[in-house]
Amino acid sequence: MPYQELKNFTQQVREDLLAERNPQGHWDGYLSDSALATSVAVAALLHARRQGLAPGNAEELISNGLGWLNSHRNKDGGWGDCPESPSNISTVTLTYATLRLAQSEGVLAQEAESSLQAAEAWLKHDIGALQPDNLASTLYERYGKDRTFAVPILTHCALAGILGEGKEAWKLVKPLPFELSTLPHALYKSVKMDVVSYALPALIAIGYARHQHLPSRNLIPRTLRNLTSRKALKLLQQIQPSSGGYLEATPLTAFVTQSLICSHLGNHPVVPQALNFLANQARPNGSWPIDANLRTWVSTLSVNALTSGDWELPKEDAQTFTDWLTGQQWNEVHPYTHAAPGGFAWTDLPGGVPDADDTPGALLALKNLRHPPSPQVESALKWLFQLQNNDGGIPTFCRGWGKLPFDQSSPDLTVHTLRAWNAWRKDFPHIQPLMHNAQQRALKFLSKTQHPEGYWVPLWFGNQHAANQCNPTFGTSRVLSGLAELPIDTSHLQKPALAWLRNAQNSDGSWGGDAGTVGSIEETSLALHALLCNEPTEHREAIDKSLRFLKNYVDENGYLAAPIGLYFAKLWYHEKLYPHTFLLSALEKASSFLKF
Repeated sequence: MPYQELKNFTQQVREDLLAERNPQGHWDGYLSDSALATSVAVAALLHARRQGLAPGNAEELISNGLGWLNSHRNKDGGWGDCPESPSNISTVTLTYATLRLAQSEGVLAQEAESSLQAAEAWLKHDIGALQPDNLASTLYERYGKDRTFAVPILTHCALAGILGEGKEAWKLVKPLPFELSTLPHALYKSVKMDVVSYALPALIAIGYARHQHLPSRNLIPRTLRNLTSRKALKLLQQIQPSSGGYLEATPLTAFVTQSLICSHLGNHPVVPQALNFLANQARPNGSWPIDANLRTWVSTLSVNALTSGDWELPKEDAQTFTDWLTGQQWNEVHPYTHAAPGGFAWTDLPGGVPDADDTPGALLALKNLRHPPSPQVESALKWLFQLQNNDGGIPTFCRGWGKLPFDQSSPDLTVHTLRAWNAWRKDFPHIQPLMHNAQQRALKFLSKTQHPEGYWVPLWFGNQHAANQCNPTFGTSRVLSGLAELPIDTSHLQKPALAWLRNAQNSDGSWGGDAGTVGSIEETSLALHALLCNEPTEHREAIDKSLRFLKNYVDENGYLAAPIGLYFAKLWYHEKLYPHTFLLSALEKASSFLKF
């Protein structure tokens, strides 16, 4: 691509990203509509409506939600997590249960009856006979040892009446040991809980519901649950954020709400706040997103993209953003994970949880904005030190309780942390020995987790069209870009990774999540950035082809976001600003390379 054309393209993307800023000087982004979130939210409102607990606009919200589900059915009769997703067993099951509940409550419009029939047909085709046993075994098989999502789905089904009548319905819902939530947090790992740390609200509310509807026949757990119920329910109230939404997440909050309402706890203080949260999260089109926003995450992605070349934010804008970002740092122990102060969450709302992707992102943004070394920066760096697992890698929220998702170390989080440590290395000489040791351990983890073919698989991103729905393009690109910033020789990791990445490029110049998958702006931009960071002259042809693909794609489709994001429990989403931020980072790098 001629340099002037590239320069103009870069300027266009930069201006488009700047235009997405809100009046406060940061970025809101926009998460995709979610059939899964909409189904669970509508069900919670239906249960509240039956008991006279629903907010004043509940009838409208229920009607709009059911209408949205009816109009966003896939051609095969099912639903995926977001409108661009293929149908999957979890979302179809939840939607089918909600439609059946709406039918029993007499609020399912006649035109939506076809959606109910289509959902039933899809499930019969996918799992065979639509019997409760088939449904339960399929869901448990999908999620394996982690009960964090399978049990909530089946609880939803039991409450909607599609697993049978009375106690029979609850025999398929495995009990959750909510009594363990009353133990000191330090013991969670020792007792090997069947859910991960972020799911405490579901553990308590759904575990309590299962206990109320079908108490254990074993005297010991039944007695323990009776004795600890009050304390567990009090904890559920204590960890509810002021917004009312647990993790600011619609599905989690709706699961909790319907479980309490249907367990004779509609008067529990958690319920009205949670219902208000659900009402406030409803969109004008009738849908709900899986989470309120990723405001902190997309804002740091935006700033890091904008400042990755020669361009700088105006001084006043940079200060406004810095003031806002530093205000998002957690300065107290988190009530869910008991993570120490110092981290950053994905959102500026009170239900966020500090994590090891947003904390490095914030540290890099502050560095790029020339923020001086400060106690806040040092506490964030140390927060990441404390998070490092025994295997040398970095998990998402806290050192692992075991081997369940999001408590495991991950290559993409590890390399992001390495980048943040390296960026601030010279500014804090007194912690350089600690940083050096942590860095060496992290590099050993990356070496151990590199696939024999050269790639890495990320945790929080996937591809619905790739093998096992993984996204080695994302993981490999992020690791390669990060390793290139380190002042040490990691060529033994980079060379096989670059070879894999080059071979994964499509003939049109794009990259998808894996070799042979359709390309996207996000994945192509990330791969292009990785090549530009690692001896770009050796990859000139691949670079030129990818630049041409990106320019043509944006000209024809705009910034069309792909559903490559993975939320909790393997829920797919796309985010409006991912194409802008990943693309601008790559174009800034390309401009520097082709300038000379």
